[in-house]
Amino acid sequence: MEQIIHELQDMTYLSWAKIRRSSGTAGSFLKAYEENENGKIYYKLSNYDAWYGIVGHECVNEIIVDRLMTILGIEHLNYQLIHAKIQIDQKEYETWLCASKDFKQRGEGKIALDVYYQVERLPGESPLDFCIRSGWDQTIYEMLVVDYLILNRDRHGANMEVLRNPRQKTMRLAPLFDHGLSLLSRCESMEAMLHEDVMADKPVQCFVGSRSAWENLKLIPAERRPKLHPLSMDDREKLLDGLSDVLDQVWLDRIWEMIWKRWQTYENLCDQG
Repeated sequence: MEQIIHELQDMTYLSWAKIRRSSGTAGSFLKAYEENENGKIYYKLSNYDAWYGIVGHECVNEIIVDRLMTILGIEHLNYQLIHAKIQIDQKEYETWLCASKDFKQRGEGKIALDVYYQVERLPGESPLDFCIRSGWDQTIYEMLVVDYLILNRDRHGANMEVLRNPRQKTMRLAPLFDHGLSLLSRCESMEAMLHEDVMADKPVQCFVGSRSAWENLKLIPAERRPKLHPLSMDDREKLLDGLSDVLDQVWLDRIWEMIWKRWQTYENLCDQG
């Protein structure tokens, strides 16, 4: 699959549903889907505002984080970035959107992790302990590392899903998905981005952890820290390739600075034992 489609696509046929931002700030994330011979394809936009239109770069973040997890060797949902013409409320927009395939296998149903936890938890059992008891600890630990590297502020309980196949009696966590509200998505202007402290530990949502991405790293026992393929300076080009036509190079440079500095901090933590 071509990861970035730069040629403008006419996708005005899509019907967009508005999903309120769980962070509580102004705007909406719009989603759509279609079915073809290859199955169901899901689409989503960066932040949409009825007055200002489509703003932000959450869709670009999805591609960057997709590439980051590929380098690190973490299972995840793959995304495609598409330059498209779309229509919302009878108004046309030229924008970039994300596409992804359905990660459910034949016969599987899905349920949000927070809902499943409420039904199946033991008395007094925390979400993290519940996931460990369910055998999902390695996936959770990898998620906590990634969410620190990108400062993901939206890992609520519905952004993690349990996939169940009643006939085959199987159950698994879905591959990691939905990472748009991360990196520098908090910044609403070039000036704010340039003054952003990329190492600041700002409040995040994390269903299995705390409001601190840094403290969440410490939930991982030293002997269970994921054995990831190390990030290197040479990976900068892999992460940002083809994106300078989508997002200003200054933003891309700062995004790399954020990921690289946070990776170095994580490596230092691992070296300390």
